[in-house]
Amino acid sequence: MVAPKKGKNASAQSKPGRSLALILIAIVALTGGMFASGHTTPRLGIDLAGGTSITLRAVPEAGQESAINKTNMDTAVEIMNRRVNGLGVSEAEVQTQGDRNIIVNIPKGTNSKEARQQVGTTAKLYFRPVLATELSGADATGSPSPSETGGAPDKATDKATDKATDKATDGEKATDGDKPSSGTPSDPASASATTQGRAVGDALKADPSPSGKSSDGASPSPSASASGDDEAAKLQQQYAALDCTDKNARAKAGKGAKPGDSTLACGQNSQGQWQKYVLGPAAVDGTEVDKADAVYNTQTAAGWTVTMKFTDKGSKKFADITGQLAQKQSPQNQFAIVLDNEVVSDPYVSQELTGGNAEISGSFDQEEAQSLSNMLSYGALPLTFKEDSVTTVTAALGGEQLKAGLIAGAIGLALVVLYLLFYYRGLSFIAVCSLLVSAGLTYVIMALLGPTIGFALNLPAVCGAIVAIGITADSFIVYFERVRDEIREGRTLRPAVERAWPRARRTVLVSDFVSFLAAAVLFIVTVGKVQGFAFTLGLTTLLDVVVVFLFTKPLLTLMARRKFFASGHKWSGLDPKALGAKPPLRRTRRPSRPAAGPVDPKEA
Repeated sequence: MVAPKKGKNASAQSKPGRSLALILIAIVALTGGMFASGHTTPRLGIDLAGGTSITLRAVPEAGQESAINKTNMDTAVEIMNRRVNGLGVSEAEVQTQGDRNIIVNIPKGTNSKEARQQVGTTAKLYFRPVLATELSGADATGSPSPSETGGAPDKATDKATDKATDKATDGEKATDGDKPSSGTPSDPASASATTQGRAVGDALKADPSPSGKSSDGASPSPSASASGDDEAAKLQQQYAALDCTDKNARAKAGKGAKPGDSTLACGQNSQGQWQKYVLGPAAVDGTEVDKADAVYNTQTAAGWTVTMKFTDKGSKKFADITGQLAQKQSPQNQFAIVLDNEVVSDPYVSQELTGGNAEISGSFDQEEAQSLSNMLSYGALPLTFKEDSVTTVTAALGGEQLKAGLIAGAIGLALVVLYLLFYYRGLSFIAVCSLLVSAGLTYVIMALLGPTIGFALNLPAVCGAIVAIGITADSFIVYFERVRDEIREGRTLRPAVERAWPRARRTVLVSDFVSFLAAAVLFIVTVGKVQGFAFTLGLTTLLDVVVVFLFTKPLLTLMARRKFFASGHKWSGLDPKALGAKPPLRRTRRPSRPAAGPVDPKEA
């Protein structure tokens, strides 16, 4: 009988408790993280939780077939994602499918009609003057907003030093060195609604063309003036009550406002704080931006900047509004770039910008500059989309599908367990424990992946988990059969367990590698719900390797030391007689060589 190898491998084999302790620690840590995150159940996909799935197909304009490319499709996905989030929808999914399709999955609780209207329509991009701004909601309980301290504002895609500068032929550029302060800062959290309303009212009176005044500068009629006062008072109340930290409030802010009206909007600064704005009538339409690019400026210390080129009509409008803003004090020397009623940038101006070219500079990185340039270039969708299909899944139907999937999985698991009990008897205890550990790890990891990477458990993913039961059981069977083969050769259990492991390990690794490779290829080449199947299959395949190496093998090593298994009990599944084992292998001594002495010449 050949003994197990000595040295490091033998030491590891004799201490299987280390591996079991390691996987136990991992399970406890992951479970603790799941409960700490508050997401104790996997996030369900639209086919299980219910909702609306909209399929949009890009339709080329006449002679513009080349416009349907990856760049434009990615830009459309980004804009649509902003629109869906603007509806106050959580956990919505927007992704491309193939070369020219976009799938929008919106979970239950959303007005599907409104979603359909918002997703495929043309977005509105405007340049509006800033009349007032301050931190909003919970964000206001801290340092004062930049507008109150006289500093430069910062938004989602800008930094605190953003400024608009002229790129006319004379090469002059605006600077922010002479930006006046608005006085002693005050805590916005302590400002009352009355004070906020008065500030908004003063801003509306200072607005060059607020509601109620004619756009040609003529004095308004008494009725128009009264109407303007009513609208200003209403806007004051809305501004005082607006809490931009509330997703629903952000979605409603400025909704339905016309380009010629003053309005409210929300935006996020570089610290992630929400600010609320009172904005004047639209001065420049986004369609009047001819081109925008992200450029790295090597001549100055500005770094990444965003350059804009306006149409002839837009150039005049932009020069007019920057000329008016340059004469004002903070924050009313800013203009806001508003996309779908959300402020994405709010640079300030210190001189009139003429020539049809402008530049927004600040502490941009490449990604931020590219994002802002895309919004300016493609405020409207870069492609025309046609609605191909709309599928509505009710929560009841999704629940029935999930129930059916769980029943199918339970039936499959029960059949596997019955087979193991019938064929492997005592060894089935190790297999069932391994299956439970694998199932527990899969559940906890799926629950954690929901909030982490947005993984949603859909029906194909449930199917992948069911298929994984067979893959995991197959690994146990390979190892058990190797052990039984060693016993048939006449070896006792403990050496059989160790001798069988290297051979079974190779087979398990090759089998799992092939399964993982198939899952990876399927995940890469497919889109949509099929990816859920591929992802779950790949995840469970990796977990199968972890469980076999850190749980199944060490547990079998420990069980081989117990009399029930080591003695080959008939219910252990390792009975040598039932397996048809050969007589036990025994060590035999080699015959000793005869002592050296004189050799008989005849024998020689």
